[in-house]
Amino acid sequence: MPPAIPAPLRLNFILNTFYSGPQAWFFVADDRGYFRDEGLDVRFTAGDTLANAVPRIAEAGFDAGYGDLNALVEYAAVHPETAPIAVFAMHNRSPYTLAVPAAGPVRAPRDLAGRRLAAHPNDAAWRMFPEFCRATGLDPSGIRIEFCDLPHKEMVPLMLAGRWDGLFGFVNTLDAQTLEAGLDPAALLRHLEWRVHVPALYGAAVMVSRALRATRPEAVGGLVRAINRGLADVVADIEAATDAVVRRDPAIDRAANRARLVGTLGLEMAHPEAATAGIGPVDPARLGAAIATIAGAKDLPRVPDIGDIFDPAFLPPPPLRVRTPVAAP
Repeated sequence: MPPAIPAPLRLNFILNTFYSGPQAWFFVADDRGYFRDEGLDVRFTAGDTLANAVPRIAEAGFDAGYGDLNALVEYAAVHPETAPIAVFAMHNRSPYTLAVPAAGPVRAPRDLAGRRLAAHPNDAAWRMFPEFCRATGLDPSGIRIEFCDLPHKEMVPLMLAGRWDGLFGFVNTLDAQTLEAGLDPAALLRHLEWRVHVPALYGAAVMVSRALRATRPEAVGGLVRAINRGLADVVADIEAATDAVVRRDPAIDRAANRARLVGTLGLEMAHPEAATAGIGPVDPARLGAAIATIAGAKDLPRVPDIGDIFDPAFLPPPPLRVRTPVAAP
């Protein structure tokens, strides 16, 4: 009688938000059996924000997730024993932005003084506004911020009509949602981007719970390998990658999510350091500068060490990493 094949290890994975184009590598890896090849059964749950994925890994029983490295710094400063640990940095550039009307008076950070801005509750860009203000010398005391639960495709027209002077969000998310609203983001929006004004910051990363890393390190390595294979396939075939997303939610706008995916590859994942190191690792000096910036802007009770935030032990070897340029034509 042949030996029994062990059942795959189930991992509960919290996404940054609803199913969308910039998550395609996870779904390609799933569809093509890359998780199964590693003995894993990965179950995805839609999240609500990139920043909120961090505490949900720590507090809601998720084994892994797609969260914000910068929010992880803030969480680890307060909860060093339970904070998740990043193992694969997907965004080597910060995705955060303040989108303002291109025809409006706001052309530089200093022009935000006295303005009215809008954000989703717990939006990752809004959470990083103190860092933006600190880096640009902007006094936030006279800026009014309203929280709104409407989707961005409804918020953008309201902003353009004068309700707000700017919207917090991600560059490609806001552009794609503007497209979904039937509007041209290139003509109507101007972006004040964190990657320009606070260049040390990273963005989204694959994170795991400390318990998973301690008890099943082979599963962490397998998870990273499978996602890296999925990422390589996404870069090789954008159309198939978009199809993998649409299969999860046939109701989403395919063109807008394809645009989000291509934009993410060409912006958030195209920092020059990827040309040498590839997608996945962080530059320790740069991450250290980001930690110091966040700690100073938020007056954190302690400054986490780099090792509290990122563990490079599970990265694929350099020859297997995806490198810049990663954007499809």
